[in-house]
Amino acid sequence: MLAQLRERKLLVPTIMVAVALPLLIVLGFWQLDRLAWKEGLIAAIAERAKAPPVPIDQALDEAAGHLPGGWNALEYKHVSMRGRFLNDKELYLYAPHPQLGAGVHVFTPFVLTATSATLIVNRGYVPEQLKDPGLRKDGQIEGETDVTGLIRLPGIHARFVPDNESEANLWFWRDFEGMIAAAFPDGSRPAKIIPLFVDADGAAPGGWPKGGATVVKLPNRHLEYALTWFGLAAALAAIYAVYAVGRWRQPADSGV
Repeated sequence: MLAQLRERKLLVPTIMVAVALPLLIVLGFWQLDRLAWKEGLIAAIAERAKAPPVPIDQALDEAAGHLPGGWNALEYKHVSMRGRFLNDKELYLYAPHPQLGAGVHVFTPFVLTATSATLIVNRGYVPEQLKDPGLRKDGQIEGETDVTGLIRLPGIHARFVPDNESEANLWFWRDFEGMIAAAFPDGSRPAKIIPLFVDADGAAPGGWPKGGATVVKLPNRHLEYALTWFGLAAALAAIYAVYAVGRWRQPADSGV
């Protein structure tokens, strides 16, 4: 057998399989670890989103106090806050609704009463025909108001997502700094800014914007990926076994 393994046609495949097979198995177990992590994250997010709202100042203090995960632990946290909308600075994120059709999410800067800090509230969906705030005046809340919602962190420009069109006030991803710059041009940027979004819970007076726009759903295909890696490992082992048995038998069969 050792003599046959020295044959180039069997030695090279043996070395390749010896390297590739453990790697495929390790990748499979790594995906199982990722599966456990993702399931824990999904459970934690669901718990945050369904919990009673806490004052936003309390949530921020907890994050600043080195809460495990830091700012990431604020994602989807249910908070309450009091302040006022800057209705003349609305921003529009392209967000067609699966039932209601073409439309946008209305993002509005919100100034907190307690600290005068500004963040951005996603007030929810409006159909394209109601994008003009003049057509939904009841929803343009003046003065101080209370808002509850889920904290969202600034987004990332994912592949295949169009570039934001700030000059046209049309956004395709949650670019906090870009939105702040568009809402407060020419040096009018607020002194205090909290780089967070809050997705409002309920509908505004008059029904629009329609809050509760958050989709608390994370992709979780790690089990599928793990099975793929293990399947590739099994296939590789089977192919190698068939090939090796064929090579071992070849000398006897051929009379060499």
